[in-house]
Amino acid sequence: TRFAPEPNGFLHLGHLKSAFLSYGYAKMYKGKMILRLEDTNPKKEKLEYYDAIRDDLKRFGIVPNQEVKMSDYMDKFYEMAEELLEREIFYVCTCKQDVTKQNRWDGKGCACRENSLQENLSLWQKMKKMKEGGAIVRLKTRVDDPNPAVRDPSMFRIIDASHPLLGKKYRVYPLYNFACTVMDHILEVTHVMRDKGFENDAKVQEFLYDKFGWDIPVFVQFGRIKSIGGIPMKKRKLKELFDKGELKGFDDLRIPNPRNLLKRGFRPEAIARLMEEIGPSKNDITVSFDNLETYNRQLIDKKSDRYFFVSEPVEIELDKLLENEVKAPLYPGKKKYRKLKVSKKILIDKADFIANVGKEIRLMHFCNLILDKKSKVTGTPVKPIPKIHWVPKQGVKITLVMPDKEVKGVAEKGVGKVKVGETVQFERVGFARRDADGKFYYAHR
Repeated sequence: TRFAPEPNGFLHLGHLKSAFLSYGYAKMYKGKMILRLEDTNPKKEKLEYYDAIRDDLKRFGIVPNQEVKMSDYMDKFYEMAEELLEREIFYVCTCKQDVTKQNRWDGKGCACRENSLQENLSLWQKMKKMKEGGAIVRLKTRVDDPNPAVRDPSMFRIIDASHPLLGKKYRVYPLYNFACTVMDHILEVTHVMRDKGFENDAKVQEFLYDKFGWDIPVFVQFGRIKSIGGIPMKKRKLKELFDKGELKGFDDLRIPNPRNLLKRGFRPEAIARLMEEIGPSKNDITVSFDNLETYNRQLIDKKSDRYFFVSEPVEIELDKLLENEVKAPLYPGKKKYRKLKVSKKILIDKADFIANVGKEIRLMHFCNLILDKKSKVTGTPVKPIPKIHWVPKQGVKITLVMPDKEVKGVAEKGVGKVKVGETVQFERVGFARRDADGKFYYAHR
């Protein structure tokens, strides 16, 4: 099998689904999985994404048996293109784009389809110096095929841009269907696992396999993950949201790509379990965050110490102290505790103050009081009254990064000892992971 992402962005969960299936089935049948970086569009590829893809796979325990880059095979692509030009299966088209589009729609061929062999070979060589858009190499299929997508599809085009690895060594690059067919054959791929959006591509590729006389792999095409938590998976749709200013970019934490989820404290095992649950079904699906959060909670709950954090802190003063130190569990039911030294002045969340001022409430693990700027302590027995979290005035300032904003506040001092990569649960707020930048990234409740 092969997993074949384009290094033009971070992996999303749709990619990860393909990677898990390709890796899992190869392992199950004692085969091998190849990571193939499809980098033949220099306008889109960026160097940073090559390493990002490798790193993301590694984090999920996916270790390819081999890695290749399509761009390393450019001379082979040229050799195969020239073979099909000489066999008059390919031709070079110099028609303008609007003419080509109309011909395809009408099911008609253009004059270039009747080029002589010498004309096509000559134009092929000239393409290397032509302006972008000056010519395209096409595959002769049927111009009146019932499916317009397979009517003389494009195989090579001119791209006047610097490639992140090759620079400006080449100007004529293969399109997906040609490069994919040749690479699958060279790498002896037997099973291709990808989403069903490639069904038309499979038809074009089968035509190429037939012309080359090669064995066709088994195409296993499954349904797409359309969106997760309301965020679309397709890069094109994401870029539309970027252009509208609704999302900041691929590192916007609202985008549930693997990198963002890991940063927020989702465990790789939880994401893998979600992918296994989705499986190779042919149905397109919209995924809610609920299942992923449930799987993740099962993994991190008992490993996440509890702490208090208040945003927009409001200071209140107690009329008396019944104790100078409060003992609170690091995890419910465990015999592990954290100790909070207290004075009469403490901090609570602004939202809690507004909602409960004048009422009797309970400061969790501490005492009961009538809430006000100057609060009257009413005792310690647990009662059926609202419970709110709080922080001693001598807390530490931290930033909690929510998916859509940063929240500044104060946490109890013990939070300062939390190591990078560890998750905690801020009581009544949710789970969060400490990052190398010192901030805590919110995961879920």
